[in-house]
Amino acid sequence: MTLTASTVPAGVHTSVRSRRRRAVRAWPAYVAIAPFFILFLSFGLYPTIYSLVLSFQKWNGLGSPEWVGLDNYVRLATDDTFWLSVRNTFVIFAISTIPMMLLALAVAAMLNNAVRYSTALRIAYFVPNITSVVAMAILFGAIFGESFGLMNAFLNAVGIPDFRWLSTPLGLQLTISILITYQWTGYNAIIFLAGMQSIDSEVYEAAKVDGAGPVRTFFSITLPLLRPTLIFVLIVSTITGLQSFTEAQVLTSGPSTTNPNSGGAGQGGLTMVLYFYQQAFSHNKFGYGASIAWGIFLIVLVFVIISWRYSVKREDPTR
Repeated sequence: MTLTASTVPAGVHTSVRSRRRRAVRAWPAYVAIAPFFILFLSFGLYPTIYSLVLSFQKWNGLGSPEWVGLDNYVRLATDDTFWLSVRNTFVIFAISTIPMMLLALAVAAMLNNAVRYSTALRIAYFVPNITSVVAMAILFGAIFGESFGLMNAFLNAVGIPDFRWLSTPLGLQLTISILITYQWTGYNAIIFLAGMQSIDSEVYEAAKVDGAGPVRTFFSITLPLLRPTLIFVLIVSTITGLQSFTEAQVLTSGPSTTNPNSGGAGQGGLTMVLYFYQQAFSHNKFGYGASIAWGIFLIVLVFVIISWRYSVKREDPTR
């Protein structure tokens, strides 16, 4: 049976026309958000997919890529230098993230109780995060320099001999960790401060009536209620910490460096991302560099999932 205009209910025509009118009215909104999706497809999604395809190929940037299958990943699994970069990254992450979170909590608690100059203090603590990482790395390279560095001058003033900050693997890792801690403490302190200020003041008043002091209040009320914020900061710090690059690259490279992007003395500053940069852009091994990038992605993803699952389990033991 063929439907004609007279046999179609009037409500159907009205519904179709209203949907068309809504679609026409929505076009300005679609046009407004289109640039984001165009940029994301061009500079986000397409390069990501292409890097995955490239990781199965051998290419030096010139000519046609050569398909090698899983050879890059087999090489990656047995690459001692890559696993050294993984170890370096986790060492730097451990000795920077834990002190950074503790300092950020302390700074946030002080800012939360500050009465005067609180706005100026927040800006001052946040400034390192918006300062150029390259500029800070150059400054830290001067501070921790072994010949005329301010840190060794301070150690000598208190009777401690010079420490080889930039010429030993441990010294490099400590210097990079201090720089990362300096850079991110203020940023995370502001996030912790926002979480503290969202806690209902009546809870603190009830604790004060019960005779709880500042220390007991902080550990019994503030920290438990701040747990969602702590989980967020931990996950973000994990992602950023395991992708550290600029700090190590600037501190271990210089005009007199014979092997740039190698990680400095004993390759102590060779992080995973720096090793990827070395293989892809210093040695022009773009296929192998792509496989390193995807290896880094899997390592970060697994570690983030473990951190999140552990944090959620601590929050709700029944999960």
